[in-house]
Amino acid sequence: MSWQKEVDELEERRRLAAKMGGKDKVARQHSFGKMDVRQRIDSFLDDGSFREVGGIAGKATYSDDGEIEDFTPANMVFGRGEIGGKPLIVEADDFTVRGGAADAAIWRKVVLAEQMAGELRLPLVRMIDGTGGGGSVKSLEDMGLTYVPFCPGWEFVVANLSTVPVVGLALGATAGLGAARVVTTHFSVMIKGQSQIFAAGPPVVKALGEDHSKEELGGVAIHARNGTVDHVVESEEEAFEATKRFLSYLPPSVYSLAERTEPTDDRDRRDAWLIEAVPKSRQEAYSMRRIIESLVDKGSFFEMGKMYGQGVITGFARLGGWPVAVLANDPSYLGGSVTANGAKKTERFVDLANIFHLPVVNLVDNPGFMIGLEAEKAATIRAGSAAMSAVYEAKVPWASVIIRKAYGVAASAMSDHTRFQYRVAWPSGDWGSLPLEGGIEAAYKTELAEADDPEAHLKDIYTRLDRVRSPFRTAEAFMVEDIIDPRETRPWLCDFAELAQSQLEPGKGRNSFRP
Repeated sequence: MSWQKEVDELEERRRLAAKMGGKDKVARQHSFGKMDVRQRIDSFLDDGSFREVGGIAGKATYSDDGEIEDFTPANMVFGRGEIGGKPLIVEADDFTVRGGAADAAIWRKVVLAEQMAGELRLPLVRMIDGTGGGGSVKSLEDMGLTYVPFCPGWEFVVANLSTVPVVGLALGATAGLGAARVVTTHFSVMIKGQSQIFAAGPPVVKALGEDHSKEELGGVAIHARNGTVDHVVESEEEAFEATKRFLSYLPPSVYSLAERTEPTDDRDRRDAWLIEAVPKSRQEAYSMRRIIESLVDKGSFFEMGKMYGQGVITGFARLGGWPVAVLANDPSYLGGSVTANGAKKTERFVDLANIFHLPVVNLVDNPGFMIGLEAEKAATIRAGSAAMSAVYEAKVPWASVIIRKAYGVAASAMSDHTRFQYRVAWPSGDWGSLPLEGGIEAAYKTELAEADDPEAHLKDIYTRLDRVRSPFRTAEAFMVEDIIDPRETRPWLCDFAELAQSQLEPGKGRNSFRP
C-alpha cells in the first residue's frame, strides 16, 4: 500500500504555504519596494541551502467532507541555511500574513527558532517586518478575553545573547515585540526610508495627543543617533551584506574562536604618511578613521554605531588575517571627549568583544569625560564608570596605542592597569591628570598675581612645563612601556594579534551581554 495520497496532500499544503498572504498581499509588499519573506531568505543565504522547519504550520479551512480548501501559513518562516558554506539559523517575519500580528502567529515557531540557535550553537539572524508576533486588538475579540502579557521563549532570547551571535534586521515598520526582537541583539540594522522602530506606532501614540508619521516617530534619524540600532543601509541587499560582514568576524558561538582568513596585506607594511598623521598643534583635529584604515588589513575595517556616541569609534577589523575589535577616540567630534552615549557605546562594544573572544585594539586620543552642565545632566560619570568596569572585567588580550591625548579618569580606562600592558605611545603622546592648558592659571594663581609681568611669567611657566610634558620623560621613568615611530604601528599590532591567539579561551561563563 502506498502513501502517495498523503504525500500529494503534503505537496499541496506546501504549495498553499508558498502563496504566503495571497497574490494581492504579496503584490502590495512588492509595491513598497520590499522583498517578500521567501525572496529575503533566498537572497540572503547560499543557493539551495535553506532547510525550513514548520513550513506547513498555519491555519487551514476544510470542506464538509474534510478536504483542505485553503491554507494560511504562519507569519514567520524559519530554518537552517548557510552563508559561504557556514551554517546559521534564520527567522523571518511574513508581513503579507496579517502584518505579522499575533492572530496569525504560531508563537511556538519563534520559540523553537531561538532554542534551535542556542542548542545547536549557531548564529541567529532575525528578519523583522511588523509586530513580530506582537499583539493585535482584533485577536482579543476573536479570543473573547484579554490576558496578562508575557513573552514565551524570552528566556532563550536572553540566553542566546551570551551564546551565539544574534543579528536583528528591521525590514519594515516594527513595533512592540517586533521592535524588541530587533534590538535584543549584538548587531541591528535599519534601512533608510523603509524601516521604523517604535514601542507603539503612530495610531496608538495619537491617542496621547501626538500626531506623527511613521518616519517622524521611529525612523533612522532618531534610532541611529540614540543608539537603538547599530547600522544604517540604503536597501535590503545592503542589510544582508552588512550582516554577512558582521558575522565573518565572529565565531559561530562562544564555544569556539573566530577564524583567521588568508592574509592579503603585508603585515610589515609601514605607511609613510603616518609620521605626520597627528598635527603638531594639540588643538587641531585629524582623521582617526584614516589611521585605522592604515593600520589594519586593507579594506577590513567594519564600523558599527557610527552615528551614535560619535566621540568613540567601534568596529571589527583584521590584522594579518586575525579578527580583532577596534576601539578608538575620534578627535574630530568634541575633541574626542567621552560623552555619556560614548561611554555606553564603549561598554556594550567591550562586552561584545569579550563574549566572543576578540582581542581589543584601543587607539587612544582621549581628553577626558565631557564636562559641563549638559554632561552632568546626562549622568556622564555614571556611564563612564560603567564603561571602565567593562574594560576591567574584560579577559581578552588588549593592546593600547596612545596616539595623542590621555587625560583624567576617562583615559585611565584605556586598559586594565593590573594586567600586562601591551601598550605603546606615539611621539605625539600627551597625558596627565588634566590638560596643562586647563590647570596652569589655577595652580599658579598666587605666583602670577605677584609677578611684575603676569603675561610674560605665564609664558615662562608654559615653557617650563612643556619640557616636563614630553612623552620621553614618561618613558625614562618607564611609566609608559614604549614609544614607537608611528610607521612601526602596524607590524607591532600584527605581532599582538598573533600572540593574542594563545591567550584566547573559548567557552561560556566569561560574562553576560545586555543589549
